[in-house]
Amino acid sequence: MKVTGTALPFLPLYRRLLPSRLAGLSLALLKATALEIAILAGHLLLYPSGITQERRGTPTLPGPATAQLPTEAKPPVVLLHGFIDNRSVFVLLRRSLAQHGRHQVESLNYSPLTCDIRTAAELLGRHIEGICERTGSRQVDIVGHSLGGLIARYYAQRLGGDLRVRTLVTLGTPHSGTRVVPLANAHPIVRQMRPGSSILDELSRPAPGCRTHFVSFWSDLDHLMDPLETACIDHPDLMAQNVRVSGVGHLALPVHPAVATGIRQALDMAHPTAEVTTEPNGLTVA
Repeated sequence: MKVTGTALPFLPLYRRLLPSRLAGLSLALLKATALEIAILAGHLLLYPSGITQERRGTPTLPGPATAQLPTEAKPPVVLLHGFIDNRSVFVLLRRSLAQHGRHQVESLNYSPLTCDIRTAAELLGRHIEGICERTGSRQVDIVGHSLGGLIARYYAQRLGGDLRVRTLVTLGTPHSGTRVVPLANAHPIVRQMRPGSSILDELSRPAPGCRTHFVSFWSDLDHLMDPLETACIDHPDLMAQNVRVSGVGHLALPVHPAVATGIRQALDMAHPTAEVTTEPNGLTVA
């Protein structure tokens, strides 16, 4: 998958002034930064629309003879936003999923006052139980952006949520902790996303038999991941695949159409019974 963009008008001069290798890297960073600014501006406009929880209709529940979904049916998809954000970040991804056959998609908001990943994970578990009850599905798929992916992983790995979560896709999630913006340590949940926190220590502990399949998308231009590879999952007990995304930043991960294609493929892929892991550069979305 190739992320492309229009050429900048000053590109020829830019390439003459800088060595080709440095110019290529700097140009990619410049494009990604411009895209991040544009996405941030658009997201600020959409943000008020996502403050409240979305309305959920009451679907017609299947009768006793069809209480369980057939094995080939696609489970509901739960979208979980990042820190100081809300469900509006998933407007484009939700549309993409719906256009490709995912008709049961729910975006969940957790409170901006949330101060503990464990508490948020327990709340997520209750939401998922309600979704399964309403839809008749035994499992769900989750897509979590940034902190949302960490909350979902804690639920699946530490709270028995692997019974309910078939696939967890994380986008720019600090699985090993991020050191970016030290001044943000005043917020308790930011401290939990730092390397060496008690939460990350729990996630590094053995998790034998965890049934959830994890797919982590990480970007080589993610300004909120320090180091960049912290957004990869590295755990011997987890079925995990790490997908490198080139040319886009943190805010673009839940928005870019090429990433959306990768997410759909991750949700639709067959789940092996044996443990399967890949190297961080094993699959590139670029």
